[in-house]
Amino acid sequence: MAFGPRKSLEHWEIALIKAIISEKKWNDQDILAYFTRPSRSINHARILEIRNGAKHASIKAAPSEELESFLATWPDVDPATGLSVRGDELLLKAREAMIAAVHVFNSAGLTFRGELFIVTVIIAWTYLLHAWFKKQGIDYRHTVNENGKNVVAKTANGEDKYWELGHCLKYAKCPLEKGIINNLNFLLELRHEIEHRSTTRIDDLIGPKLQACCINFNDTIKKHFGPQYGLERRLPIALQFVTFGPDQRAVLKKVSTLPRHIEMMMDNFDKHLTSEELADPRFRFQVAFVQRTANRPSSADQAIEFVVAGTDEAKEIDRILLKEVEKKKYLPSEIVRMMKAEGFRKFNMHHHTLLWRKLDAKKKEKGYGAIAIGGLWGWYENWVVRVREECNAHSDNYF
Repeated sequence: MAFGPRKSLEHWEIALIKAIISEKKWNDQDILAYFTRPSRSINHARILEIRNGAKHASIKAAPSEELESFLATWPDVDPATGLSVRGDELLLKAREAMIAAVHVFNSAGLTFRGELFIVTVIIAWTYLLHAWFKKQGIDYRHTVNENGKNVVAKTANGEDKYWELGHCLKYAKCPLEKGIINNLNFLLELRHEIEHRSTTRIDDLIGPKLQACCINFNDTIKKHFGPQYGLERRLPIALQFVTFGPDQRAVLKKVSTLPRHIEMMMDNFDKHLTSEELADPRFRFQVAFVQRTANRPSSADQAIEFVVAGTDEAKEIDRILLKEVEKKKYLPSEIVRMMKAEGFRKFNMHHHTLLWRKLDAKKKEKGYGAIAIGGLWGWYENWVVRVREECNAHSDNYF
């Protein structure tokens, strides 16, 4: 398997290109069309280098049968994402494994959903990190020392041995934030426990960490590969046929006891985390739901409504459905720089001031920002989005 930057051709592609060149039916631009896709663009100069032997001279042309199969099935893409089934296989498998994990957990009638979810989701994260390593040109294969030389480790069947998830998380350039790594290490440790000993039902008690795992995966795949690969549209919100009264809640509390070895494992894991790490929503994500009737026609069809902490509405029901961690704040100068970097070169501090004054954006109820450290005003991400909308709407004034 070839490792290189995202824009490099893989060995199997080079072999096919050599086979196409030998047919003497296509020019370089025609050949290029078969190997450029949305997730990976190739410069036409790469085809010329193969044609004149400047690079990849040691790779043999693919057999005619393989070329015939490639041309007959091209473009072999996943219809939902546009990803190449062969070229983007790792990313496709990561998405499918996560989708399968969530479907299994949400399936009615299954008893050991948590255990099944954990095993499948570890596969999903492993493929996702492998896809990122491949994109960065990082060789994610195990090596062993033989006669003073590092060589690629092999499985019992002679195949290359790739990093398992635990090894991926320890890699110095792993792209995941600390909270995500803590969440995955927890699931790995729990997987080791349930792998060797049977458990009673643990689904409800580890639910916040499983929920965080799903959100982390979706955020990560969009951040590093593009928003078009997010899973929001594939995995709609789950519906259920139950409400809980006081008697039912009492019964649930009685049966929601953990087996001793799982309880010890969770306690020991948590002891190694700081209070900030324990509270990180990327480690465990918790939301409280309160049944309510809609008092506004516009919200009558909403199955779930999020009430922001600190508002009069939150105080009235005395429950907070979603309390966010401290949000990132941007200084006005940072926002101006961001807009300039996005092509709105004429947008300046004066324009920014006029906009927030026009919209009265510093009003607390607007939710666009707050006082930051040092007494300066800091703007939230939703204000950056609003400024960007303004720039796009009047682009002639700012380009």
